[in-house]
Amino acid sequence: MKGLWGNKVFLTVFITDTLENIGIWIRNMALLYYVMETSGNNPTAVSLLTAIELAPILVFSIIGGALADRWNPKRTMIAGNLLSALSVLVIVYLLWQGMWIAVFFATFISAVASQFSQPSSAKMMKRHIPDEQVAAAVSISQSTGSIFLLVGPIVGTFFFEHWGIYPSLLTMAVLFFVSALILLTLPTSTASATEGDGTLLSEIKAGFAYVKKRPALRGLAVTFSCLGLSSGLINSLEVFVITDRLLLSKEAIQWFTALDGLGMLLGGILASIYLDRLNGRWVITGGLIFFALSVAVEVLSVWVYVTAAMRFFTGIGMAFLQIVIGMFMIKLVDEAYIGRVNGTISPLMVGLMMIGSFAAGPLMQMTSLISVFLIASVILLLAAWGCTRIKWDVTQDGANHLLEHKQAQTVS
Repeated sequence: MKGLWGNKVFLTVFITDTLENIGIWIRNMALLYYVMETSGNNPTAVSLLTAIELAPILVFSIIGGALADRWNPKRTMIAGNLLSALSVLVIVYLLWQGMWIAVFFATFISAVASQFSQPSSAKMMKRHIPDEQVAAAVSISQSTGSIFLLVGPIVGTFFFEHWGIYPSLLTMAVLFFVSALILLTLPTSTASATEGDGTLLSEIKAGFAYVKKRPALRGLAVTFSCLGLSSGLINSLEVFVITDRLLLSKEAIQWFTALDGLGMLLGGILASIYLDRLNGRWVITGGLIFFALSVAVEVLSVWVYVTAAMRFFTGIGMAFLQIVIGMFMIKLVDEAYIGRVNGTISPLMVGLMMIGSFAAGPLMQMTSLISVFLIASVILLLAAWGCTRIKWDVTQDGANHLLEHKQAQTVS
């Protein structure tokens, strides 16, 4: 862990991620409150804002991942931050002109930019962080995300309530500009063997083929898909667990969400300490089984403390699960394919999450709240069963790809 904090690349990425998280939460909360005030609490406008933040993952992640593999990762990260900052300045100008509806377009541009910078960040981690420190790096990243899940809305709300929409958005732009300046200190990367080779379409196809040929990556794709579908089914109905099963007010859901965030924070800390001693394959399988059981217990429970405890422990288990999956993603994937693999797998989770969210309401009306949650639980159990049948030999998979890569270079 000490050696990791001495790694200049990791420290730079950590600092810039922190600044970006602060800026994103300030922007998200400011736009949310502004759209609610301007539209008269129109639920369609509010949901559209959320959909616009998710849509680029489906539309641009594959293209963004392929381009991230072709482009210099340092320059791509800087360009992404600058584009996000400029899009916020565009929002400020349009709001000043009275065109509040344009916030949706500028939000979309900012979300698109992240689809290029995120895989580039993963490439930098792959190049400059030793394999033995990957688990700790992913754990710290996960813990940071959990912290902002808790404090981000508070920080964003504070800015909006005290200074309003314009200072909030300008603060976000400044944070992203500062982040871009800090990223200039990253080492200049040399082009990899595949950067810039072939057409964009051929490289996207190569990314799909890369995942298809590797059982471990296919397993991760299935795991992401099942997590997305089950999460979509239950996330939009969580409030009914609070109101129908526990007989509490809908506002009480914030405390259960906070418990989930606390669990993820603690899980990230524990994972950074103990993950090297655990079998990653069984952590994924066990995490899916535990998540499935907790979903069932949560919906069947009519006791506040039992439901609260399950949310807390689910957060811990989910943190371990996400960290191990993230660790495998870095270790299993060759640097030249990180962007395309991310662009191939991530849309599966987001797409199925959206499908689950759309299906959850009608399915609950056709059956019941308990039935929907139990269906989500069964999906997770099937994913866990599938994981036991997959070979998770990271070393051998990497060795096989190295051999393929050398053979390709020899032929060319």
